[in-house]
Amino acid sequence: MEEDEKNEVPFTIEGFYKFLSEKKLMTAQCRECGAMFLPPRPVCTSCLSKDLMWVQLGTRGKLVTYTVIYVAPPQFQHLAPYAYGIIELENGLRLSGMIRNVEHEKIKIGMELEVAFDSTATEDWPKWPRYYFKPPS
Repeated sequence: MEEDEKNEVPFTIEGFYKFLSEKKLMTAQCRECGAMFLPPRPVCTSCLSKDLMWVQLGTRGKLVTYTVIYVAPPQFQHLAPYAYGIIELENGLRLSGMIRNVEHEKIKIGMELEVAFDSTATEDWPKWPRYYFKPPS
């Protein structure tokens, strides 16, 4: 995707998920002060600038915290119990998501995880692609 095409994508959660469908983890970065936002937003919360650009992020990070969900919302009940956590990416941004491909007893705070992309969209509206965390390959 060309730079001009990237910046035509709005700095919204829909824009974030559009890039996920292309297997890209993207965030908004302010051209004025350099602040980055995950999830993206249309205005810099540091300097109030609207001069933003999309930046691709690395997909590796360390687990900051997690929990195991036993009683899930109806659309995720078939996955329960499942682990859900927050990772801190290499640039300091944090992202939450499901943790897969590791036994719950082996999950440890500080462990390395990477973002993986699931091509299956959610069944409910809106039909957004999914991502999850897994041990690095």
